[in-house]
Amino acid sequence: MALGSSLRRENVRMVGKLTIVACGMFAFGYGLVPLYRAICEMTGINILSLSELQVPGGAAGGKSVRVPDNTQVDTSRTITVEFDANVRGLWDFKPAQRSMQVHPGQLNTVMYEFQNTQNRRMAAQAIPSYAPQQAAPYFNKLECFCFNQYTLDSGEKKQWPVAFVIDPKISKDVKTITLSYTFFEVGGKTPAAPTASAAPLVGEEPRS
Repeated sequence: MALGSSLRRENVRMVGKLTIVACGMFAFGYGLVPLYRAICEMTGINILSLSELQVPGGAAGGKSVRVPDNTQVDTSRTITVEFDANVRGLWDFKPAQRSMQVHPGQLNTVMYEFQNTQNRRMAAQAIPSYAPQQAAPYFNKLECFCFNQYTLDSGEKKQWPVAFVIDPKISKDVKTITLSYTFFEVGGKTPAAPTASAAPLVGEEPRS
């Protein structure tokens, strides 16, 4: 009898331990997505897939992407968005235009051009960054090639859209935002996000 009671107690303790482990694994899995989003937001790196962002219109991009219904365009303000491109390898990468004037809440699209100038096939991905950095949480990309990796053959050319909306809640002091991408080959050392120089905010002394 004593042996049977001891086995039952051991079984109960084992079930309790397994229950705690299962609950811990569930909590970890549940918290992983918001943790990843928080890291991306703090670092200015956004490589989430389109399916995670639940973008209306899918991955077709451009005019097929709809602005969320609760977004209001602030026509009283104009922000200059500058586009920058950096490469870590032997290929051509550039925006189709260097800047545009946009209203907060307005859907905008800019094209980026890429060509693999190497004599071999390659896989690559882009890392975005923003200046000033405080603009990053308000720069909402509805579609971006930086969400995915791409494989291009030697000499192959591609054009990719970036559809974005600047949140009207952004500070009125922000007059210019620089969106910068660094394109790097997958499989090599991942570079740090590029640092773009930003114009000083209104009332802020220029840095020496």
